[in-house]
Amino acid sequence: MKREVLLVTGPGGDAQGWGNMAVTEVLNDTINALGVKCSIAYVNNRREFDDVMDKASCDLVWSSLYYLSEREDIVGAPDDAEWISDLLDARNIPYIGSSAQTMKDLILKFVTHEIMAKAGVCVPYHVLVNPGENIPEEIPFPAFVKPNGESRSVGISDRSVVKDRAELEAQVAWVHSELGQGALIEEYLPGDEYTVLMLGNGEHQEILPGKVTVDETHYGKFRILRSDLRGVGLTKVSIPTEHFDEAVELCRKATDALKCMDHVRADMRVGADGRLRIIEVNGIPGLKPVKSWSPQIFSLYHPQETPEADYREMIRTILVSAFARIGKPL
Repeated sequence: MKREVLLVTGPGGDAQGWGNMAVTEVLNDTINALGVKCSIAYVNNRREFDDVMDKASCDLVWSSLYYLSEREDIVGAPDDAEWISDLLDARNIPYIGSSAQTMKDLILKFVTHEIMAKAGVCVPYHVLVNPGENIPEEIPFPAFVKPNGESRSVGISDRSVVKDRAELEAQVAWVHSELGQGALIEEYLPGDEYTVLMLGNGEHQEILPGKVTVDETHYGKFRILRSDLRGVGLTKVSIPTEHFDEAVELCRKATDALKCMDHVRADMRVGADGRLRIIEVNGIPGLKPVKSWSPQIFSLYHPQETPEADYREMIRTILVSAFARIGKPL
């Protein structure tokens, strides 16, 4: 019997997940080319989602959305969010990706840090300041300020690196007012950036490290990945010659602690002490062919005849593991 996958996306698909409708269509075509029946459901709200799922007969859902939203720009985690994983669990419909609780944990970086820290995973010093709260007095400088619930470097600029109390207060206030969410204060990590791809589960799992570099002329005051450096071909990913085993082990411990499944990506930076620290685990990594980091990393380790073949093999790897996990091997 031919397996069937339903891709769920909506207005927030680019900000929250793997990419816009063009990326979704490429993913759809790729899955169909692998001999798995695939279709797309674009949903704006709960009513449209329910209408689609009432008629669905798929084996697996693959969603680019953490939760239903008509916003196209930022992620966050609204109190009234209707999480796709929760809605699918209520219908006993299996899906590609981590559980509802893990997805919620991954959206909020402070929660992610706390879970990892308790499991002995190396993370930065971190303090969360929600709107209306006071900033603690004892903050080590330089520090790094970012929104608690975003991805794709939204809200990251040279102003994110703060050297004193005045700069700290100004940047925390900016996150509160402009992005409407808590500000996460971390120690500033001055070293190189790494991103590590985790694919599959159990015997199917692979952990593939990549080092992220940008031509020095594109940086501003600090060597940080601002939002304008992402998605425009300025970042390069290569197989690391340093910190390779450290990155693999750090990703393994982090994804185990967070109970991640199928496909996630862990971002790391080197601290002043020369050790890697995890700064984020992305629960729905980008899937834009060639340009997103997951396909780039996969291609480094599993080069095929063409970039299209690389991409197809990565998607096949994710599908094989996910279908095996639910007891329906491809």
